[in-house]
Amino acid sequence: MDLPTIITILTAAGAFISVLAVGLPLVQKDELGARLKAVAARRQELSQKQQAAFQQKTRFQPKRHVGLMKAVLDRLKLQNMLEAKDLKKKLAQAGWRRQSAAVTFTFSRIAAPIVLTIVTLIFVSSAPEFASKAFATKLLICAGAALVGFFLPAILLQNAITKRQQVLSRAFPDALDLLVICVDAGLSIEAAFSRVTEEMAEGSPEMAEEMGLTSAELAFLGDRRLAYENLAERTGLAYVKSLVTALSQAEKYGTSISNSLRVIAQETRDVRMSAAEKKAAALPAKLTVPMIVFFLPVLFMVIAGPAGIQVSAKFGGG
Repeated sequence: MDLPTIITILTAAGAFISVLAVGLPLVQKDELGARLKAVAARRQELSQKQQAAFQQKTRFQPKRHVGLMKAVLDRLKLQNMLEAKDLKKKLAQAGWRRQSAAVTFTFSRIAAPIVLTIVTLIFVSSAPEFASKAFATKLLICAGAALVGFFLPAILLQNAITKRQQVLSRAFPDALDLLVICVDAGLSIEAAFSRVTEEMAEGSPEMAEEMGLTSAELAFLGDRRLAYENLAERTGLAYVKSLVTALSQAEKYGTSISNSLRVIAQETRDVRMSAAEKKAAALPAKLTVPMIVFFLPVLFMVIAGPAGIQVSAKFGGG
C-alpha cells in the first residue's frame, strides 16, 4: 500500500469516528431519564393503589340529611366552624375522616342542646313527680339539659380521640419494629410503610390505616416531611412525633434512617417498661382500700369467729 492510500484510509476512519462520536449521543437512550420516569410512574401507581384501597374501605355517598344539615349551617352562617383547622385536626385524630364528619359534629353541637331541652321540658311538664315543683326548678333542669347537650358532642369526640390514641399507642411499638426490619432489609421508606400497612391490617386496623395514608402521601407529595408531619398531626402521640422528627432529620441531613428508627424503637421499649414499672409500683397503694374494706373483715371473722362462737355457747349455756 502506497502513502496516498494509507492517508485516504486514515482520513475515512477519522471521518467515520467523528460522525460516530457526534451521532451516538443523539441515538443513545437516556437511561437516567428513563429510570426517573419509571420511578415516578411507580410512585404514582402506589399512590393510586393506596387511595383506591382507602376509598373502598371508607366509601361515602352524601345523603339527603347531610345536605339538610349543611344547608342549616349555611343559613346560620357557620361556615367558619366547618373550616376550622382545630376541628379538622380533632376529627382526624378520632378517625372521623368522612366528608360529613365536620358537618355532623357542628350540627350536633347546635341541635343537641335544643333537642335535650325540648325532651326535658316535655318530661318535667308531664311527669307527676315534677307537678309540685316550682317553675324556677323546672327552668333550672331545662337549663342543665341544654348545658349537657352543648358539651356532649365535644365530650364524645374527646373520648373517641382518647380511645383511638390508646389503641395506636399499644400498636405503635410493633409497627416500629416492623418498620426497622423492613428498612434493614433494604426497602425504601415508602415500601417499608406499605409493608407495615399490610402486616398490621389484621392486628391493628387503626395503625394500618395511619401507615397506609402516610405511604400514599409519600408517594404523591413532593415533600416527604409534610407527609411525616401529617402523620404526627393525625395521631397526636408523642411517640409518633419522635418518629416524625427522626425521619425529617434523616431526610434533611442524609443520616441513616435505620439507626434513627432503631434508637426510637429502643426508647419506646424503655418507655413501655417504665410505664409497666410505674403501674406495678402503684399497685400496693391501690390495693390498700380494697383490702381494708373486703379482706380484713373476712379475715377477722375467720380468726375471731370460732372463739366468739365458743364464748357465746359457754356463757349462753351457763
